[in-house]
Amino acid sequence: MRSDALLLGVDGGGTRCRARLCAPSGATLGEGAAGPANIRLGLDVSLAAVTQATQACLQQAGLSSAELRRVIACLALAGASEPRELEAALRLKLPFGRATITSDAHAACVGAHGGRDGGVVVVGTGTVGWAQINRRQHRVGGWGLTVSDEGSGAWIGRELLRRVLWAHDGRIEATALIDRAFEQFQRDPHAIVRWASNASPRDFGAFAPMVIAHARIGDAVGLELMGMAASHVDALAARLVALGVERIALVGGLSDHMRSWVSEPTKARLVSPAGDALDGALQLARAVAESAAA
Repeated sequence: MRSDALLLGVDGGGTRCRARLCAPSGATLGEGAAGPANIRLGLDVSLAAVTQATQACLQQAGLSSAELRRVIACLALAGASEPRELEAALRLKLPFGRATITSDAHAACVGAHGGRDGGVVVVGTGTVGWAQINRRQHRVGGWGLTVSDEGSGAWIGRELLRRVLWAHDGRIEATALIDRAFEQFQRDPHAIVRWASNASPRDFGAFAPMVIAHARIGDAVGLELMGMAASHVDALAARLVALGVERIALVGGLSDHMRSWVSEPTKARLVSPAGDALDGALQLARAVAESAAA
């Protein structure tokens, strides 16, 4: 690796984008954050978040944008597991000296296991299972909220609002959790419909902490939703095991909450992650730098 190289790791998820700039030694020079960077939301939105987080890194490091030519970057972006979106992202004219683009789930798996074989179930705004086995990558789920992402924060929020409308119809009994959520829409079911028509996964996911908090105090709907979410996480984990994964890390913004809800067979496979998606992105950036220097 060139002695003047700079390594940039970017973890662009559905809720926020984080970036870290490092020297070849691994010393952190600067960190930054921005809004969502899921490329399914649009390349412009994603690139704007990456740019904002990167500029914050440079500013903290006391560097100008001219130094980007020294940067070897790994952009680990939600949505980059989709071929069409990835192809479009790879066509972007990025300001870095060299760059690779991969999914945030891939980077999370690399970070969780230090590049060794293993699997992760990402439980955040979305959900996805990812594994690395004998240098091969395996994906399970994570097809987006419309048809997938079961057990995620966005899924939990959407299911809560579904039950709010069920209670309004008289199909189920209201609980404190349902009342709390309904009050956010002034108890107007039509307001929920209008809001949901344009809501992003991040918007739905904003209701997940409310569900978690009410589940802790025994709210029936909160308990139901967390139990259902955990069963979906169990299913992702079981498929990873069937593929040959021996060690699984739960990662993502809701992972700490989900650990107590998953089944005993899942818990038996769980290990503490060695690092996160940002660590994984930096490890992948280093691999690009070292291959270029070889």
